[in-house]
Amino acid sequence: MRKAFYLPLILVTACSLLNFAALAQKNGSTKYKCMVQMSNYMGEGAYIIVSLIDGKGNYEKTLYVMGSDKKWYNSLKAWHKFYTKKPTNISAVTGASVNSGDRSVTVIEIEDSKMNTGYKLRFESAVEDKPYYEKDLEVPLTTEGMSAKTEGTGYIRYVRFSPNNQ
Repeated sequence: MRKAFYLPLILVTACSLLNFAALAQKNGSTKYKCMVQMSNYMGEGAYIIVSLIDGKGNYEKTLYVMGSDKKWYNSLKAWHKFYTKKPTNISAVTGASVNSGDRSVTVIEIEDSKMNTGYKLRFESAVEDKPYYEKDLEVPLTTEGMSAKTEGTGYIRYVRFSPNNQ
């Protein structure tokens, strides 16, 4: 008698999982580990914004924020201008600021439809009482760009991506 009860439940669960997998594939995205190695500089921890930039250079989406104290967000001038026009809840993609010489590893999710279509990732950085770098570095959102080491021009020494296989 119990087997007859569980069979429909198992079928419903299996169908739900298949539907979820099909939806995830349709709205495909890939998670990448993003390793940021900081340069050695004198000063406080850097606030870093990782943004998705379209082919025309416009902000499309905030992917990650390194630095959780909102009172310093205005020091990231170009991003802050975008963020105040289109405020979104960024708490799910916010972590600690990164100190001089330190390394940070985070996971960033990127829609597969943005790959190899002219998009790029912009890393913007600021340190209290120090210069601001609107384009500390930019990574072309291409297969090659995501597998290369990209050198920074400000507080970031370099950034590397790798597939997140978890």
